[in-house]
Amino acid sequence: MYPIRALAGPYMTSTSLHDTAADEALRLEQLRERIDTLDAEIVRLINERARVSSQVGEAKRAGGSDEDQGPFRPERERAVYERILELNAGPLPDDALKAIYREIMSASIALQMPATVSFLGPAGSFTHMAAVSKFGASIQYVPENDIHDVFMAVGQGRSSYGIVPIENSVEGVVNQTIDLFMESRVRVVSEVYVPIHHNFMTLTSEEPIRTIYSHPQGFAQCRRWLVTHQHGIERVEAASTSAAAERAAREPGTAAIASEMAARLNGLQIIERSIEDDPHNVTRFFIIGLTPSPAAGDGRDKTSLMFSIKDEPGALCNMLEPFKEEGINLTAIDSRPSKLRAWEYYFFLDLEGHIDEPQVERAVARLERMCRQLQIMGSYPAAERTPMPVPVTAGLAGDA
Repeated sequence: MYPIRALAGPYMTSTSLHDTAADEALRLEQLRERIDTLDAEIVRLINERARVSSQVGEAKRAGGSDEDQGPFRPERERAVYERILELNAGPLPDDALKAIYREIMSASIALQMPATVSFLGPAGSFTHMAAVSKFGASIQYVPENDIHDVFMAVGQGRSSYGIVPIENSVEGVVNQTIDLFMESRVRVVSEVYVPIHHNFMTLTSEEPIRTIYSHPQGFAQCRRWLVTHQHGIERVEAASTSAAAERAAREPGTAAIASEMAARLNGLQIIERSIEDDPHNVTRFFIIGLTPSPAAGDGRDKTSLMFSIKDEPGALCNMLEPFKEEGINLTAIDSRPSKLRAWEYYFFLDLEGHIDEPQVERAVARLERMCRQLQIMGSYPAAERTPMPVPVTAGLAGDA
């Protein structure tokens, strides 16, 4: 039998193994020192950027009404994201870099001016998640009882911005949001798309479920899963999915269909994830404010408007003719009863282009002359259909 030393060979002596380990430890220490140096430079540059951002806020306030368009500039936000992605050579993926810059810009907005964002609450709703995906963690978020209260908070100046759902890829337009635009002076200033993943959650999995809470949209978007896995269990509608989670957290023997954020905030256990019938379920949200968004200047704006027409043959076709003649693409159209006269409807329309662009201005002016009533909901930068990553926690106004 050979001695152990002989088996190790000339390249595996205890001395060489010790030297190799020492070399690796030295290299690791040098890499960590390099990271520390880079961190110091990153912190310095982020704070320098923040100082310049604060100066931008001061310049906007000093410039008067023509320049003071609030701390949130959606056209500038999109330009920043596109520039950093052009500069990104890896290894960080684009989504990770965008998430980092979302928080940098969120902190910059907070430095320029204290900003609050109202959303359909309670905390943990999909509207809350959409708000955080758009504005980041440095903004104060204020939950409202319903969509009407979000409009009121912005219209009365209690909140800088609001966020409301406008349409879902499965269930279509949100009628309450459409109706409220006809009686409000707020404007759409931006949009955001958020993937909707419903989760089945409860306080404890040890107790039988007798009642399930969710928003009507939550039940509608999980029909097949409920029939297959929870057939015969009582379903009770809640004002929102997050309100459903709050009730489930207070009542043993109940469950909720809600977001992952709602589960974490209410201490609920997720029994089944992503139970929605359509894995590509996405909701589009409008950011609303009092100051219109300027044209981005890159030809990628959208305009949303509502109008009512006379009830006569060919009326709708005639209303759409100006857009065809001006070469304007219409991306969405839907109808709602006017609630003023029987069989009279409002039409909700999305088109490509900004209201300040000549061809859009001409088409809308022609439409206005033909219809009973017209309201421009807003022009804003078109959002990417690929949603931003959504964090599952965020602070609220007044949180400790």
